[in-house]
Amino acid sequence: MSPLSIILTVVAYIAALFCVAWFSGRKADNAGFFTGNRRTSWWLAALAMIGAAMSGVTFISVPGSVARDSFSYMQMVAGFTVGQMVVAFVLIPMFYRLRVVSLYEYLDGRFGIASHRTGAWFFFISKMLGAALKIYVVCTVMQLLVFDAYGLPLWANAAATMALVWAYTRRGGVKSLVWTDTLHTLCLVASIVLCIVFIMRAMGFTAAGAAGAVAESPYSKMLFFDDPSSARYFWKMFAAGVFSLIAMTGLDQDMMQRNLSCRSPRDSQINIVITAVCQIVVIFLFLTLGALLYLYAESRGMALPAKSDHVFPLIAVEGGLPAAAGVMFVLGLVASTWSAAGSALTALTTSFTFDVLQGSRGMDERRLARRRKRVHAAMAVAMCGIVLLVERLSDDSVINLIFKIVSYTYGPILGMFCFGMFSRRAIRDRWMPAIAVAAPLLSALLQRTAADMFGYQIGFELLLYNAAFTIVGMYISGIGKDEK
Repeated sequence: MSPLSIILTVVAYIAALFCVAWFSGRKADNAGFFTGNRRTSWWLAALAMIGAAMSGVTFISVPGSVARDSFSYMQMVAGFTVGQMVVAFVLIPMFYRLRVVSLYEYLDGRFGIASHRTGAWFFFISKMLGAALKIYVVCTVMQLLVFDAYGLPLWANAAATMALVWAYTRRGGVKSLVWTDTLHTLCLVASIVLCIVFIMRAMGFTAAGAAGAVAESPYSKMLFFDDPSSARYFWKMFAAGVFSLIAMTGLDQDMMQRNLSCRSPRDSQINIVITAVCQIVVIFLFLTLGALLYLYAESRGMALPAKSDHVFPLIAVEGGLPAAAGVMFVLGLVASTWSAAGSALTALTTSFTFDVLQGSRGMDERRLARRRKRVHAAMAVAMCGIVLLVERLSDDSVINLIFKIVSYTYGPILGMFCFGMFSRRAIRDRWMPAIAVAAPLLSALLQRTAADMFGYQIGFELLLYNAAFTIVGMYISGIGKDEK
């Protein structure tokens, strides 16, 4: 697939994206930007959420992980489904009742301003670093496929990406996002299905034959009950899936903005239940694609790249499949990346405006709109700056460290909400920043000690330990009185 073909695919997608964004967001006001005026239909929110949950990193990493982890990721998906029900029937009624714009406004009413800002800053750090790293990973793929061929540096790649993401989200915010994410979802699912079809045809498989080949391959093992110390042990991954979904969707401003844009709590609950079912299907398709990619490579005697993230790009673009396979790969990659970047940028703007700057207090619509636009532009510049910083460091160990930092930051948020919802105990609000910083540090120490002294690998369930340390710290800081 030539760089020109890739450019034409990207340009066509961007043109469609901007048309959808302009049409859906042309009359958006501040309420439209932050909450979609709470008029989104449940079916539209469900379609948007499917694409929103899949970043470009998911698109290239999940299929590549099959060689190492088989289908074990489905154990977490089972937990995700339970977590979705908690979000739908516990968190959604509460957030609608409180009429919050930012989720972290709840912490202000429950504990105080220090807790409010602590939750907001932890979300800010996590989302900014996580979104920037996801954009960086995908930019490196696009650099390899396109920009290097024209002698353009990665900074131009990253700057152009963020400028376009800023442009299509600046006016409509959430009101545009639910429509553009629907476009992302359709492109993402189409790319996965068609890539599976192309590989099946190249290998001479029928649908039944492909299903049989995947089932008989060593890649299809799904349940792991044999080794409790393994990071892939079923109950560890299941529990991690439940609480990861609650923390990273139900308590994440980015993911919840679409859910809270629905007309009523019931509509939002319907959307979440449908999203949970669709998520199972989509992730299973990702894993099936991964197994087929490795079976295809084996049948062709292809040398696989050192990094599993490069398996899907290599086979789709240079693996002897029809050119349409490369087009669909690029389309899915760009769609998933822009979905993640656009939603993160909107959520960061909302949280920073309402949580850090206390945006709506004493401000009329015009002043709030000016502040929102300035924050939105600043978030885009900051995100681009982090992408370029990672590129300058260009060290896998640094990138892995940042990913670990991101994985730690949701624990304190989960702990704060759990303590607030299931306890009536008041706390010393001024202690909250110190508690939230101490919890990830203690979790990291526990993870290392468990591995060194007992050979026990703490995997995805680290989030639970992190939240538990936060809850213990909050209990210790309690003043022994019921919340008034």
